[in-house]
Amino acid sequence: MQADWQPKPGDKFVHRPRTKAHPLIRALGVSGLFGAGYGNVGSSIYYALGLVALVALGATPICLLIAGVFFVFTALSYAEGTAMLPGAGGSASFARHGFNDLAGSIAGWALAFSYIVTIAISAYAVPSYLGYFWAPLKDSAILGTSAAIAIVFFLMLLNIVGIKESSILNVAFAILDVCTQVIIIVLAVVFLLQPQLLWHRVIDYWPSWSSLVFGIAMASIAYTGVETISQLSEETKRPAVNAPRALLLMMVVVLVLFAGISVAGFSAMTPSELAMEWARDPVAGIAQQLSVILIGEGMAQGLLLALCKFLPVLVAILAATILVVATNAGLMGISRLTFSLGRFQLIPLALSRVHHKFKTPYRAIIIFAVMAMALISSGYFAPDTFIILGGLYAFGSLFSFALSHASILRLRVTQPELPRPFKLRGNIKLRGYYLPITAILGLIATVAVWLVVVVVQFDTVWIGFGWMAIGMLVYYLFRRHKKLPLVGRVQEIKASVD
Repeated sequence: MQADWQPKPGDKFVHRPRTKAHPLIRALGVSGLFGAGYGNVGSSIYYALGLVALVALGATPICLLIAGVFFVFTALSYAEGTAMLPGAGGSASFARHGFNDLAGSIAGWALAFSYIVTIAISAYAVPSYLGYFWAPLKDSAILGTSAAIAIVFFLMLLNIVGIKESSILNVAFAILDVCTQVIIIVLAVVFLLQPQLLWHRVIDYWPSWSSLVFGIAMASIAYTGVETISQLSEETKRPAVNAPRALLLMMVVVLVLFAGISVAGFSAMTPSELAMEWARDPVAGIAQQLSVILIGEGMAQGLLLALCKFLPVLVAILAATILVVATNAGLMGISRLTFSLGRFQLIPLALSRVHHKFKTPYRAIIIFAVMAMALISSGYFAPDTFIILGGLYAFGSLFSFALSHASILRLRVTQPELPRPFKLRGNIKLRGYYLPITAILGLIATVAVWLVVVVVQFDTVWIGFGWMAIGMLVYYLFRRHKKLPLVGRVQEIKASVD
């Protein structure tokens, strides 16, 4: 017999035996949602900038700009979907309602893969920033990879036991991160910005067309993490209002900061320096070069001199901390994802089952964390591990985004009467249905960029296809065993406790 789901309060789950539709406590407002969302999206610039520079060199700002436009389309689709269907499943929930359980399972497994690579790439970037204090962490592949694996292992244990996630802490880190990046941008613009030099660094290091297109694909990972706010909607006060507001706020802040930090990077160093010496810790490189130039040329005096000396230390500590938080957010996202998928029998109940003592979905946490550590372990023997992880990250995230756009369009056709507290404007009328242009463009662009990733990194994205194949096989066997339809939608159930 199944018992009631009883997650730990620290995981934002509250046992409510008589409240089946809303098992998660609604405690987050716009600031809490923004803090959690920015913690995931904002943290990506600490490795994405260098990753894009590795591929696109001088076209890095252009790639980030184009990917930023795609990000706007995606954020808007998530705003409509989250306000309409506030649940912990995110894109999996959109796909389930828009299509059927099979589509929801596909989206869920893609999202799970995205979480796995989020954990891996965030942890993999931490040692490089800590290398400011001890160089071997950055210079030694063995030490750096081992440290990243240790971080994931430690956080896995914490999440099995159950840790408390503080929205106040997320907001504090978000504010500190925004302020730090603003300082870097202002210093670079005031003291270093030379439009002509910036233009030459773009033109002189312009990549091939194939590298440019792949650079856009890599730049898309700078904006992944938008799923976080949707995942938290079931824990949000007035989600129909607050979730879209948080998404729009995050969209504006991220676009401004990412544009500014790319300009600061090209003002402080050449694209080749950014791609080679500072690929895994680009923001640290910007802070370091900025300080060296300002101090070396005597432009920093008094408080500005003290700030320049402290800035590299601040970036090293802040980046490492935020990346660890992002790693942990990936593991905590697994709890929310398995919570949602298990409720609608999109994954075997054994995966969503919680521990009898710790009340956490320990099996899913262990499986996902072990796979993340396996991906990181390629750093021991593959020098291009960073690009491999970036490609896999784009594979999972873009797949989820494409399904989200498709689901929003599908819901406009199948359930036009469904209340939409936040409804996208700029629609085209097709056979009597009003379809949002941003969702159409977002779907086309996301699928196109995803195909680029598949073609360019075909020798490594088989890992993603393999994961999806395993997921579909598990789904098929589970539904057949339970005598449930492969398509259609089944009723919500309660998860069980070991």
